[in-house]
Amino acid sequence: MSKVSTKVGFVSLGCPKNLVDSEVMMGILAREGYELTPRADEAEILVVNTCSFIESAQRESVDAILEMAEHKKFGAAKKLIVAGCLVERYRNQILEQFPEVDAVIGTGEVERIMEAVEGDLRVLPAQAPAFLYHDLTPRVITTPKHAAYIKIAEGCDHPCSFCIIPQLRGKFRSRSFASVLREAENLAASGAREITLIGQDTTSYGEDLGLRDGLALLLEKLAQIGGAQVADDDDLVWVRFLYAYPNRVSQKLLDTLANYPRLAKYMDMPLQHASRNVLARMKRGGSGDAFLKLLERIRATIPGVSLRTSFIVGFPGETDHDFAELCDFVKAAKLDWMGVFEYS
Repeated sequence: MSKVSTKVGFVSLGCPKNLVDSEVMMGILAREGYELTPRADEAEILVVNTCSFIESAQRESVDAILEMAEHKKFGAAKKLIVAGCLVERYRNQILEQFPEVDAVIGTGEVERIMEAVEGDLRVLPAQAPAFLYHDLTPRVITTPKHAAYIKIAEGCDHPCSFCIIPQLRGKFRSRSFASVLREAENLAASGAREITLIGQDTTSYGEDLGLRDGLALLLEKLAQIGGAQVADDDDLVWVRFLYAYPNRVSQKLLDTLANYPRLAKYMDMPLQHASRNVLARMKRGGSGDAFLKLLERIRATIPGVSLRTSFIVGFPGETDHDFAELCDFVKAAKLDWMGVFEYS
């Protein structure tokens, strides 16, 4: 298949981290001369980047694979590639149950998209996920021009009992300071006014590099892109990060957020529950009282801060008393925004 005028379409499911992986694959293909199209019915090659975090996400991914397979049967598509977390979890089953799928790419094989597109391999070698893109990696930004994500770390080392991310994305690994800063500068120069730093636990950034308070140090540098304390119309305006792990929120991080105008006065900190019993079962630790003290410290340090969190209800072993404790915590915490999810 000639790459000249060959059109490739992407379906990207799941979180912003997955979106960045899709943008990297698009960037590699665009660099090699492939044409990207938003229309599945025009694409000769279709890539579905899947999510596998919870059961409903798996169903959505399977539905997307089946929908794209129809374009291969009856439309212009000649090749169907499945990528992402579902592959990392069910690589062999996908190939067995979906004969329309020509190749699979796990989360650690993003940079091998050309092998999947141009080769006749149905299986790329499975390895422990270790891929980490950098500022020179080709990438096509798909968010609105004024906003962009930067993935500053990949993987996770936390043992949360409800989460499969460490198996899907490997051990926690941070990008270098220099690489993140160069990417942020390039994005700002191309029109990005808001940058969101993402990772499974951005508050652990730099620990694997031997840094203490790595995220705070990185935010300090990002807050000074362009030089001025207060951004001009053509400068980066906001930097925020997702997500904060409660026991990794240091005073240094809070002071940094308070001190720099460019750093959004916003924290997204999934607490998951407030009952000590449930949090212990989740292998997260902490308690509602400890969280209330943390929230008080955050608000005292960063006046006007906006706080978002998420909770899981119906976790195995949760009692009526545990649930009542969570409800009491929500009333006391006075959070600005929260998401509540039924255990899956």
